[in-house]
Amino acid sequence: MSLKLFDLTGRTALVTGSSRGLGRAMAEGLAACGARVILNGSNGDRLNAAVEEMTAAGHDVRGALFDVTDEDAIREAFAGFDASGTTIDILVNNAGIQFRKPMLDLDTADWQRILDVNLTAAFVIGREAARRMAVRGHGKIINIGSLTSDLARATVAPYAVSKGGIKMLTKAMAAEWSELGIQSNAIGPGFFDTEMNEALTSNPDFDSWVKSRTPVHRWGKPEELAGLAIFLASDASNYVSGQLIFADGGFTSVM
Repeated sequence: MSLKLFDLTGRTALVTGSSRGLGRAMAEGLAACGARVILNGSNGDRLNAAVEEMTAAGHDVRGALFDVTDEDAIREAFAGFDASGTTIDILVNNAGIQFRKPMLDLDTADWQRILDVNLTAAFVIGREAARRMAVRGHGKIINIGSLTSDLARATVAPYAVSKGGIKMLTKAMAAEWSELGIQSNAIGPGFFDTEMNEALTSNPDFDSWVKSRTPVHRWGKPEELAGLAIFLASDASNYVSGQLIFADGGFTSVM
């Protein structure tokens, strides 16, 4: 298979929640394959620092500061892309938050906040991107799910519900948009060593459980998600649509 299938030169990728963590790692992977990357975040200082660092590394990158739960801000961002002649060829819906609390003690507001960030934002931003991709007859949408897209765990109910929703949102996107030339797929990361998981990686009992439960016996490294993102963003995946692909060190393959 020709490596040209993975060449993203001339394409623009918007990666939400990409000033750090898995989003940043995927953004760097796409940029390394030639894509112009638009980083997104709601923290201006952190976003600007990420843009500066990736630019210094030789990548073609810019920032888009907006809250993924603010529909008006999303529309304004896409209007700005349109006005500047920027076409979004690749969308990675990565922005997400976590909140751990037993359901009996969980406030409705906290439940709703997680669904708003993790699920509804992916629909709203995906819809804005797809409307433009459909006109051009091509596009790639990559939604970020989780182990909890398929598996539940105590104290993370709204997160699991949101990521289960991502799985079905991806299939719904594929059902409606595949004929328009848009491939919609999802990645389900396992346990990765990120800032978001710092409380877990520093907990000896949980760290031991993850390593014993995962066949590769370690946490994932953020950069190890980049290859799958590149595949799903590239022409190599043109006949792949509606799939959730786990990158979990074998976690979901064993009892």
